[in-house]
Amino acid sequence: MAIEASIPLLEDILGKWKKELGDDYAAYRNHVYRMLHFCFALRECGEEERRKLVIAGCFHDLGIWSDGTVDYLPPSVLRAGEYLKANGLEAWSEEVGLMIDMHHKLRQYRDARYPLVEVFRKADLVDVSLGLVKFGVPAAYVKEVKAQFPNAGFHQRLKQLASQWFAKHPLSPPPFLKW
Repeated sequence: MAIEASIPLLEDILGKWKKELGDDYAAYRNHVYRMLHFCFALRECGEEERRKLVIAGCFHDLGIWSDGTVDYLPPSVLRAGEYLKANGLEAWSEEVGLMIDMHHKLRQYRDARYPLVEVFRKADLVDVSLGLVKFGVPAAYVKEVKAQFPNAGFHQRLKQLASQWFAKHPLSPPPFLKW
């Protein structure tokens, strides 16, 4: 599995959000690169599937920054939908929206029509768990991807967001978790 140092579509999409991402740009960009590489390790994808994964990857957590909220799944889906519409890809809206909306689902996503949703969910968990959960992705590959795309403070930002949520809602799970 080759590591792609640059994915032009990813660079194009995230480049347009650089201002909103601010100091977190490198952290988020690298997270997206890591999880996409884990997606590609979990499933051999054709060009169309790769494009869907890249688009979903770019937008999946973006609502944190675009809308300043921990309840970021709805605005992330909205931003992805806007992008798809503007680029004549509205037919992908349901699938890309599900990839984003279900990426923190605690249980397996089961819908044979959309296998990428489960691939995306697993890949995000590989990265968020710092590679502790691998779903069959080789440990050496996880290590290589992490070296190519350093954390740059991404997990620190996740801890900050979680602590802000739990300080206000100590008995409630964050709104982005799904059963």
